[in-house]
Amino acid sequence: MKEIQRRKFLKTTLLGSVASLFTSSLQARVITPSEMEGPFYPITPQKDQDADLTKVAGKTGLAQGEIIEVFGQVLDQELNPVEDVSIDLWQANSFGRYHHPHDTNEAPLDENFQAWAILQSGAEGHYSFKTVIPGAYPISTSRQRTPHIHFKISKKGYESLLTQMYFPNQELNDQDVLFNRKSVEQQAMMTAKTTSKNNKYQYNIIIDKL
Repeated sequence: MKEIQRRKFLKTTLLGSVASLFTSSLQARVITPSEMEGPFYPITPQKDQDADLTKVAGKTGLAQGEIIEVFGQVLDQELNPVEDVSIDLWQANSFGRYHHPHDTNEAPLDENFQAWAILQSGAEGHYSFKTVIPGAYPISTSRQRTPHIHFKISKKGYESLLTQMYFPNQELNDQDVLFNRKSVEQQAMMTAKTTSKNNKYQYNIIIDKL
């Protein structure tokens, strides 16, 4: 009887270990969900594309709205940091309007808001930028898009990623047409995390190595 129990124990332990390794492998290979580019990718050339979107070179004013910092790491599907990744990001201003000639939203433009930046991930895949929380904007007479920031991630040897970052505790998240097409797990990966420091949000991005 003892020998049978010992064999059952070994079999259960082995199966549990294999399952654990399989689950860990799946978790490590999950990448940040992709999303549509949207209609307002920047087309107006601008020289100022640095990591501070709250100022525009040559102007003295500050962007209107709640100023925040977004930071994080770019990782591969094995959760190794990826350096020198191009991070192309753009968003609406705090009123919910894009600096784009085809945006017919009647919300005001903010000439002190940079609206678009192109960054590189640095040591250990880290990146950060300063911006404002984007406003919601209408997509119909009865619907609005929840606040979000667009990301286009690229590096040779990796699958390009187009995605959107969402903010936690936004009432419109529950009503947003794109956000609600995602699973709960995907929504969690696309939503920035609050930190102990005010006005700072962490957003890690996982890309697929070719």
